[in-house]
Amino acid sequence: MGLLDGLLGNASESDAQSIQQELTHLLADGERVEKAYAVIRDLLVFTNKRLILVDKQGVTGKKVEYLSIPYRSVERFSMETTGHFDLESELKIWVRGQADPISKTFRDDNSIRDVNRALAEYAL
Repeated sequence: MGLLDGLLGNASESDAQSIQQELTHLLADGERVEKAYAVIRDLLVFTNKRLILVDKQGVTGKKVEYLSIPYRSVERFSMETTGHFDLESELKIWVRGQADPISKTFRDDNSIRDVNRALAEYAL
């Protein structure tokens, strides 16, 4: 998947090594990036210890929010695939202590399935 997929809202798997270097200031000793997915400018990063959601904001993307979710805090998650008239799929993650789920929208069933599989692999 390339730049066009990212612009359309399809998740594309990113190089874990480059994301490791980009997030080096956030990672704990011994923590390593194992998988990462880019959706437009945002990232879903799976480390060996937690899930990090990177939300780049503003026109330039210079302002960035990093949401760190320990895997033990993920209570449940759901995946809604696309239909005939609904062209967007949605991933929801319920985190302990929050009433509302974290929601991410995708335009491709294959990419959301990859992210869902990675979430199952690390959170279960």
